[in-house]
Amino acid sequence: MISSRSTMAAALTALSFLLTSLVFNTVLATSSDRKTTQEYFIGSRSGEGRSKSNNEFHSNSIKLRCQKSTTTSHAPLTLPQETATLVFADQRLKAVYPVIQKFKSIITSDHLGVTKSWVGSDICSYRGFYCDHPPDNQSAIALASIDFNGFQIGAPTLDGFLDQLPDIALFHANSNKFCGTISPNICKLPYLYEFDISNNQFSGPFPMAVLGMNSLTFLDIRFNRFSGSVPPQIFTENLDVLFINNNNFMQMLPDSLSISHVLYLTLANNKFTGPIPGGFLKEATVFDASENHLTGPLPLSLGCLKKVEQLNFTGNQLYGMVPEVVCKLENLMNLSLSSNYFTNIGPYCLFLIERGVLDVRNNCIPGLPSQRSVVECVDFLSYPRTCPYMWSYTYIPCVLHFGPPVTSIPEMAPTP
Repeated sequence: MISSRSTMAAALTALSFLLTSLVFNTVLATSSDRKTTQEYFIGSRSGEGRSKSNNEFHSNSIKLRCQKSTTTSHAPLTLPQETATLVFADQRLKAVYPVIQKFKSIITSDHLGVTKSWVGSDICSYRGFYCDHPPDNQSAIALASIDFNGFQIGAPTLDGFLDQLPDIALFHANSNKFCGTISPNICKLPYLYEFDISNNQFSGPFPMAVLGMNSLTFLDIRFNRFSGSVPPQIFTENLDVLFINNNNFMQMLPDSLSISHVLYLTLANNKFTGPIPGGFLKEATVFDASENHLTGPLPLSLGCLKKVEQLNFTGNQLYGMVPEVVCKLENLMNLSLSSNYFTNIGPYCLFLIERGVLDVRNNCIPGLPSQRSVVECVDFLSYPRTCPYMWSYTYIPCVLHFGPPVTSIPEMAPTP
């Protein structure tokens, strides 16, 4: 029996609230296999909520730049025999019913019994499925969002399922056992604005189909087995949130970071190499590039990150002096620089150590506790290195705005 419209509206309102205040776990890389996490509240830009109007998220004039598919198109879906006797609340729900049932038939594990509710014509009551009025017809009812987070469902692919749900706006499937690659046909989903497939077993190259999806603002593919390179264009898309940590991406950080407007970016536990580009991520609140192979000094342009609260470069091969302009960032709550090869810090940075904001353990800074051995530091620093972004170590491409002056700055301990 289909729920009343008022009941459905209340449920959808509750879901919207939960999605608006969702807490996402951003990984702080460690050397072990354990996932040490710190919670970041993924809120809104300029104080606005994540909920957007139909005109913002569901514009009918979205221009898709789809990648041409090299795979064979799916054969037309045939309705199961029992469908003829079922009564659906809307033709759009009737159209996705065989898509859901076909996906259900390939599921290899369902320890929580989630799919037991995927029967009958009331798709809106299926566990993990949520309905709403589509933007192109406010009197219709369509499948608008899917939340499989933590369901531990196993399936060899999402191909033929997600890409066959034309009205889907949110797809969350964190912590399941989904495999395969991501279908290029998802670029044909005009309303999809949140896509989370983190902590699964997906493999292959970066899902190029997400490029050009103008509605997409949230992309989370962390803790999978993606490999190769990340397309530089992804950093110039309309994304507010981009989590790609704990995969096997291997490349230098692209220059496109300098024009990126992403707010939350995690690259941790990959194989990114080379120096940090100058003048990047001007709007960022969180940037995590820990446990990679980055090298070189920290660029002074990091002092232009006026909104940044979390910076994590732990476990790289960075060296030189920790710039004072970085330690003076007024919104900075955590600066993790441990397990690098930094050799010097100034008084503001010392003050951040006292406050527990800055972590420089396991570096090569004289006079500070818990540093690398002299032999280890000399061995690393004895090799000559080139710095391709020399200008970024002497030039600050912004007008600096610092917090109130420090009233009490601890002195550097004398070198033994």
